[in-house]
Amino acid sequence: MWYNTAMKKELGSLATHRAFLGKPPKKSPVAPFPCRPADVFAKQVAGLAKRLKAIRCRDVVIGLSGGLDSTLVLLVAHATFAKLGYDAKGIHVLTLPGFGTSARTKGNADLLCEGLGLTLETISIVKSVRQHLKDIGHDGKTPDVTYENAQARMRTLVLMDRANMTGGIVLGTGDLSEIALGWCTYGGDHLSMFGVNADVPKTVVRKVCAWWADRNGDGKAARAVRDILATPISPELVKGQVTEDRIGPYELHDFFLWNFIVNEMGSKDLQAAAARHFAGRFDAATIVATLKTFLHRFFTQAFKRNCAPDGIRVFPFELSLRGWWIPSDLGPVRI
Repeated sequence: MWYNTAMKKELGSLATHRAFLGKPPKKSPVAPFPCRPADVFAKQVAGLAKRLKAIRCRDVVIGLSGGLDSTLVLLVAHATFAKLGYDAKGIHVLTLPGFGTSARTKGNADLLCEGLGLTLETISIVKSVRQHLKDIGHDGKTPDVTYENAQARMRTLVLMDRANMTGGIVLGTGDLSEIALGWCTYGGDHLSMFGVNADVPKTVVRKVCAWWADRNGDGKAARAVRDILATPISPELVKGQVTEDRIGPYELHDFFLWNFIVNEMGSKDLQAAAARHFAGRFDAATIVATLKTFLHRFFTQAFKRNCAPDGIRVFPFELSLRGWWIPSDLGPVRI
């Protein structure tokens, strides 16, 4: 298949994708996102430091859930402020419990901040979300998409307004895996003023957090991070939610993402490569179901990526209009 400038505009980066053009994939290693956790952390710290110096900002606002992503952002911010010699009081950490927040994640958020010597402010969003749901005619009980997304958007509202009060910026916590899948609330956690984890996939977030805990002994912060690592991944918008029960293992999603973008594999090659790479770990049904979810969400959720905030480049590609992109209205593609 040939392509021209018009096709490039209509198809974005897909116009030159080898699988889309009917060509065999590249032969680079299939193991996804090779890295040293220390190097990833250093790039994140350098990227955040560069942005803060460029905009002359000494205040950041972070929503700390007690989950992996926000934990890594807080650790990066803490290290960045130390590197720049900024007062750590400029790190404004808020935890915003909602309908599904567990005692475990709230307790880990408390312990992490205590260990880092930071103040954690708790602002419950339960009352304000209930009022909002009542105002729009929702019963406030049915755990549907409105019930979930209203919480995510309320948290973003609180964080943005607090950033205005402090003259700071909201640091986004969403990771590359979530960005690829659109596993975020449009106008909610989809938004921030700078995406610290925007080019770091979930499996690497886990590795970096584990590395940080290992090098920080048995203090309160390290203990908190270790328990966060052992906590099932969940947005906690509804009690008992487990993300990987809904969308499949992040190990598979990150494998598919890397090999779709870097090695330019299509669905058949992705399935075969995953079967070989994960032999004995994931059965065929899990691989097929997760691949189907990945491809569907990757193409249909592009509209979120195409209006995402700036982030830090860590790996060879980024999913944005500045990097690898497809039009928002492309829709599902068989590839």
